[in-house]
Amino acid sequence: MKILIVEDEPEIARIVGRALEAEGFQCLNCRDGLTALRVFEEQQPDLIVLDLMLPGLDGLEVCARIRQKPGPKDPYILVLTARGEEIDRVIGLSTGADDYMVKPFSPRELVARVRALLRRSLRQGNQSSQVYQTEHFMVDVDRRIATRQLENRELETLDLTTLEFNLLSTFLSYPGRVWQRSQLIEKLWGDDFFGDERVVDTHVARLRKKIELDPANPSFIKTVIGVGYKFED
Repeated sequence: MKILIVEDEPEIARIVGRALEAEGFQCLNCRDGLTALRVFEEQQPDLIVLDLMLPGLDGLEVCARIRQKPGPKDPYILVLTARGEEIDRVIGLSTGADDYMVKPFSPRELVARVRALLRRSLRQGNQSSQVYQTEHFMVDVDRRIATRQLENRELETLDLTTLEFNLLSTFLSYPGRVWQRSQLIEKLWGDDFFGDERVVDTHVARLRKKIELDPANPSFIKTVIGVGYKFED
C-alpha cells in the first residue's frame, strides 16, 4: 500500500519512512502543504502521515481540503505533530483526521497505528451484499450506493466518503437503536482503534451536513445525551 509522508523536518521524515518501508509499505515524501495536495491528487495514497506545522499551507488546511475533495480514494489521515494540547487534537480530528500522534513518538507505535487504520478498509471490503432501506434513505452496501428521497424532492445519490457511507449503513441497519460511541468505533474501526472517541462526533457532524436539511436541528441522526446517537426515519 502507498503512504504519503508530509513532514518538513528531514530527520523525522527519514525515521517515519524507514519504519514504514521496513514493513513493506511504499512511501512518498513531501515537505510542504501545497506539494502534498499535488502529490495526493497524482498518486492517490491509501494513507497520509501529516505534520501540522508545515510551510506554505499548514496541515489542518491540507487535511480539510483533502476531505472536501477526496478524489478516487478517501485516504486515512494520521496527524503527527508536536502540538499536543487537547484543543489541537480536537481541531485536528474535526478537520477529518482519523488518528493523532504527538512528537516525540515511537516508530513501532506509529507502524501499529498505520496498520490499524489500513485494516479498516480490509474489513469494509469483506462486507456481504446487503441493502438497507427506510422511508427516505437506501444504502446498497455491495454497490456502495446511498440515496435520499425527501418529500417533494427527486431521488438523489449521496456523495459520501467511505467512512460516512459505513456510518450511514450502520445507522440504517438498526433504525431506532441507540449507539454508544464505543459501539460505533467497534463497528466501523474494530478493536484495534487508536484515538479519541470524539472522532465519532466529527464524522456524525459531517454526515449530518450531507443528509439533513438542517444539520443544526437534525431530523434523522439524533443525539442521545450522555449515551451516543440513534437514527430515526
